[in-house]
Amino acid sequence: MKREKLSRPASRWLGILVVVGLLFAGCRRPPSSTLNGYVEGDYVYVAAPVSGRLETLAVRRGQAVTNGEPLFQLELEPEQARVKEAESRVQGARALLADLLKGRRDSEKSSVRAQLAEAEAALSLAAAERQRQVSLSDHQAASRQERERAEALERQADERVRRVRADLDTAELGARVDQVAAAEAEVRTLEAAAGRVRWELEQKQVRSAYDTPVHDTLYRPGEWVAAGKPVLVLLPPGNIKIRVFVPEERLGSLQLSDRAFVQADGTTQSTEATVNFVSNRAEYTPPILYSRDKRDRLVYLVELALPPADAPRFHPGQPVDVTFMAR
Repeated sequence: MKREKLSRPASRWLGILVVVGLLFAGCRRPPSSTLNGYVEGDYVYVAAPVSGRLETLAVRRGQAVTNGEPLFQLELEPEQARVKEAESRVQGARALLADLLKGRRDSEKSSVRAQLAEAEAALSLAAAERQRQVSLSDHQAASRQERERAEALERQADERVRRVRADLDTAELGARVDQVAAAEAEVRTLEAAAGRVRWELEQKQVRSAYDTPVHDTLYRPGEWVAAGKPVLVLLPPGNIKIRVFVPEERLGSLQLSDRAFVQADGTTQSTEATVNFVSNRAEYTPPILYSRDKRDRLVYLVELALPPADAPRFHPGQPVDVTFMAR
């Protein structure tokens, strides 16, 4: 029995179908457990809360610094002068308060005591004169007016003694309560102002709060730095992390604290990392249709923390391969 030959157009279509089938077979490879990610860093921008001219930059880009090591210093002269002025004001207010609490000087008290002795002597003389005029008036040897005049002089002398004694009591005491309270409030206000100026002086000398290399420097000595403007940038090892976008179909198998192996290009050693963030918002690469057969375009951001000892080996922007470990 002879086989029937296919026509030329039919054989051509058969070849096309075979090629297309092979292409589809090659494209539909089994999904890999390794995902592509990259290194990211949360930078620390070091600034001073006060403005001034950059006097000293103690570090350079790429230099490793330790916690507490000086980083930079702004000019100190304006704040140093303000500190001296504020401390002088505090000393003056304290001296005034002490003077109010002590009362008058000893010389002033002595003067008031002398006035009191003089007034008492005048009172004694006026009392004697009154008695003499009363005796004369009883014997009809003096007029009634002379007697009344002596009595009036005695009353005046007695009032003067009372007034000088009150002045002496006041001199022995300190200032009034309201004056003392006002002076104490003034001292507290000036002390707070002096503390504020001293704090501003301390803020012009900035030290590192991390053990980390200096990522970048943004100013040079001699340049003016505005308050709050970063002078240099740090990247602590603990702020280096791995970011990877996980397909929607694998999101349900990931949990916080899951472990994964991270490997950078050009290295044969893998570093173990830990999942510390899983985004709850989907991202996608357009175009996308929300249909069941297009869900593979949905991806979710996952971040992994690196061990502090291994973090310095990774650099922001570096591509890495991430392999999640099965639980």
